Amino acid sequence: MNSFIKFADSLSIAMGKAFSWCIVILMGGTVYEVIMAYVFNHPTLWNFDFSMQMYGAILMMAGAYTLATEAHVRGDVIYRLFSVRTQAKMDLVLYFVFFFPGVLALAGYGYPYALLAWKIQETSWSSPAQIQIYMVKTMIPLAGTLLVIQGISEVFRCIICIKTGKWPDREVVAEETEKILMRASQKSNLKKK
Repeated sequence: MNSFIKFADSLSIAMGKAFSWCIVILMGGTVYEVIMAYVFNHPTLWNFDFSMQMYGAILMMAGAYTLATEAHVRGDVIYRLFSVRTQAKMDLVLYFVFFFPGVLALAGYGYPYALLAWKIQETSWSSPAQIQIYMVKTMIPLAGTLLVIQGISEVFRCIICIKTGKWPDREVVAEETEKILMRASQKSNLKKK
């Protein structure tokens, strides 16, 4: 189970980091559009659709990364009061009741949807540039598949936690400023004592 967790986390984090470069591409496209529109008075037809595709790619491909790094927003007002084992049991049930039905549908129904888009070389009907969108529709089943893999990893984490009473460690990609400041404050307080 631990080796699968490590594999799933590595895959999700690598894909998240790779697709984070879409932000740079998106920024470049926006700068290009502003220069073309305001300096040369010749705006593009394609840039709006291009921006939408980049936003879509970032949104779809960031799900597994966010799950792997435990960065989803969680309303844990009551949850944090439970023991670690109870939290793991709750998570385990909730993954099967809510998470897996949605992501399996995303992966399963997304595949024929993307396949059809490739087959007909689908273009945007609302775009004056008729930009091709079949490639970006491939993100739908791909994102669903990555979420399924990461979801299995999270189930394994729950099982390990139920057995050991301790959550398996996660790969730390970025840490919240609040946690860094709290740790620095605790170290400072220890030095004073």
